[in-house]
Amino acid sequence: MPSRARLRPFVAFAAGLVFAAGLGISGMTRPEKVRAFLDLGGDWDPSLLLVMGAAVPVHAVAWWILRRRGGSLLGGAAPGMPAPVFDLRLFGGAALFGVGWGLAGACPGPAVVSIAAGGGAFIFVPAMLAGVALSRFVAKRPVMDVLPQESEDDEGVGATR
Repeated sequence: MPSRARLRPFVAFAAGLVFAAGLGISGMTRPEKVRAFLDLGGDWDPSLLLVMGAAVPVHAVAWWILRRRGGSLLGGAAPGMPAPVFDLRLFGGAALFGVGWGLAGACPGPAVVSIAAGGGAFIFVPAMLAGVALSRFVAKRPVMDVLPQESEDDEGVGATR
């Protein structure tokens, strides 16, 4: 029987296939369906809300099981909870993502699935990758809990903590 570590790529591939099939079946790879979901003032299509709403409890149960076990079924460590950082970068990035999603009718996962299925995201995906590269080039990595330590020379005026 193969070791758990050797099964990881196959499990990851199978999970990706199931995810891609779900995106395709739900219509999230069709920009017109995404735009209809975002058009609250027009001919609104709430079906994607049902897709996303069904994903939340499935993820919550999977997360609970992962945390309770202390790791994945194949031996990977359970990731820690991210720090709750609500700053301008978060809100700016979310707004930019939302505007792009509304204009293009696509977000990263469904766009990649669309290309693999012969869809028309051939402009969106390269532009998305260029945006990711540009953001990594321009933006600094977030600094969390890194403050200069007070030294013996810093006593008195101007000491930082």
